[in-house]
Formats: sequence, structure tokens, C-alpha cells
Amino acid sequence: MDLLNTLVDKGLRRELPTREEALAVLASPDDDLLDVVAAAGKVRRQWFGRRVKLNYLVNLKSGLCPEDCSYCSQRLGSKAEILKYTWLKPDEASKAAAAGVAGGAKRVCLVASGRGPTDRDVDRVSQTIEAIKEQNEGVEVCACLGLLSDGQAGRLRSAGADAYNHNLNTSEGTYGDITTTHTYADRVETVHQAQAAGLSACSGLIAGMGESDSDLVDVVFALRELDPDSVPVNFLIPFEGTPLAKEWNLTPQRCLRILAMVRFVCPDVEVRLAGGREVHLRSMQPLALHLVNSIFLGDYLTSEGQAGQADLDMIADAGFEVEGAGTTTLPRHRAEAGADCGSHSGGCAPCGEGPEAAAAPAEASEASVARTDLVAVRRRGAGTDLAPNA
Repeated sequence: MDLLNTLVDKGLRRELPTREEALAVLASPDDDLLDVVAAAGKVRRQWFGRRVKLNYLVNLKSGLCPEDCSYCSQRLGSKAEILKYTWLKPDEASKAAAAGVAGGAKRVCLVASGRGPTDRDVDRVSQTIEAIKEQNEGVEVCACLGLLSDGQAGRLRSAGADAYNHNLNTSEGTYGDITTTHTYADRVETVHQAQAAGLSACSGLIAGMGESDSDLVDVVFALRELDPDSVPVNFLIPFEGTPLAKEWNLTPQRCLRILAMVRFVCPDVEVRLAGGREVHLRSMQPLALHLVNSIFLGDYLTSEGQAGQADLDMIADAGFEVEGAGTTTLPRHRAEAGADCGSHSGGCAPCGEGPEAAAAPAEASEASVARTDLVAVRRRGAGTDLAPNA
């Protein structure tokens, strides 16, 4: 296909596709799916070889969030029967992190529910970061604490944090339909604060919330402009007790097309297959490894993932290898651009502009059958007395 050849050539040169090209990937038929995966796989291998980076989540504080994000099981008014607990102590969090590192994780992601941290919370997380770093040599630590206030990113950086995660989640045009207690601009500003403090920025999206193809392209193009080092792609987990519990809009094929589109738009960025992969990709997860170069190991914040050993077996069986602690994840040009600061605007080719192309939402025939049996609330690991899944 001429389209795929063009996209591969652009990806190898780090050039931005046009909107029309990105939309065409999402609209491609199932008969062409393997061709799409193979083409995006060439771009993935150019910049990341066959390495897969493992990340491990530690939920420092679960539930009772005052924000109203419709997708979240921890939101204000959520009736999802998740674990609820206040801040883990630094030694408890460090112990949880150690399980992930022992399972092969290179990065530990520390997450806390809430609008954003107080200065006391930043002190608490800083102590946790220091404990994890002291006990796990070479491990990367990413913090995800919500909206940041002035100076907080710098304090986290001083404590040893390597990265900060704050996702855009959806397009600016649809953001108000998903969340009303903060704005899309608030999220962008927090990512900018992290970059300015020298933290590696991690920012991604959630697919499957009823958005159109055009919405998906909007948010991925916005991420390209924001230029994070890592782009997590989450697929909505429709928790019972949340406003989006009935949104079962994804098929494995659509998930793969979304991942391919993200790879073409962000060719040299760590694209991470994040929450919801087990629910929506199911037995087709190994194909996604040809598109992404990073996954979460084990469980998520409030839901269970597949067994950690199953993740490792999947990587090996698909012919990939776990990225070692001594390997630099990002391509040299991005790693060098970020050596002195967290702003990497010079790391990619300039963003181009393509023709606008409106795309209709996915046809009803593409909607996935509700698989509530695959949504398992996490009852082990952080915040419990049971061993974690790693």
C-alpha cells in the first residue's frame, strides 16, 4: 500500500504524518491489519530494536479522589468496589516497588489519587523515592500525583525522580465531556512544569471512551507537539459503578490500529501499552509488541493484570527481549536532547500540517462485546497483606 510505504518512510525520518494519513490508518479494513502492524513494526524496530521496557505501578493512595473524571474507578462518586486506603509509608511503597523490580521492571511508577499533591505530600513522596532508589540500584522512578503547583516538580527532581506522568487522556475538544473539575489546559501546564524542572515527561491517552477517529488523531497530534519522552496508550476499563461502565467500543483490531497510528505519529518515542490491554486485546496482545516498546508488568492501579510471568513469557515467545537496566531506552538523539533539561522540543522533526479530514465514530458493528468477566478489581499488592502480582 502506498499509504503504508509513505508512513514508514516518514517514521524512519521522524516526520509527522498528515492528519489524513493518520485517519486512514484508523479507518483501514481488518483485511489490511497485518500489513498495518508490519509497517508500524518497521518504525518501532528502527528506533527501539526488539527491546521491551517493563514498568511497574505502585498505587500510593487509592480511591476517594475529589475529581470527577468519568473513566476513573477512584473518581468522586464512584461506586466501583475498589481498594481504598490512604498514603502508603515509604517502606511499604519501597517493598511493593521491589517486587516489580525483581520481576524485571526497569521503571517504578508511583501514583496517588487526588487533584494534586500538597507540599506535605511531595515531602512524603520524596522520602519514598529516596527509599526506592537506595534499595534498588539503577531503577527509574516516575511520579504521577496529579496537577502540580509551582516548585513541586523541582522538589521531586531533587529527590531523585526521573520522570513525571500526567496524561492528556482525550482531545481538547472533548475534554469537558469527560472531566469538569479541571481543564485540558491544566494538564498541559503540568507537563510543561515537569519538563521545565528537568523531569522526563510521560503523557498519553485513553481510547475507548466513545471518541471519534478525529478525536484520537487530535490528542495524539497534541502529544507529538507536547513532545513527551513516553506516551502510554490506555484502553478504557469500563468499571461497574463509573459513568463509562457501558462503553465497550473496542475490538482487538481497533486497538492495534490505534497503537499503529500512535507509532507513526510518535515514531521515536517510548510508546507504552498500558491499562486495558488484557481486557481489549486479549489473545492478540503479542501483536501489539510489534508496535509498542514498553508495557506495564503485573497489576494496575485498581484492576488486575495478567500474571507477571505470563508477560515475560509473551515477550520471549514473540521474539522480543526485556530491556536491561543498563540500556538507554530512548534513541540517542532524544536521550542527548534531554541530558540537560526536560524540554525536548529539538528532539523531533518539526510538526507539519496536513489536510483536515473528518472521520465518523466507529461503526456499531465494530463495537466489542461487553466482557465484564475480564475486569477484575485488584485485591492484592499495595494496600493489602497479600503478595503483589509481579
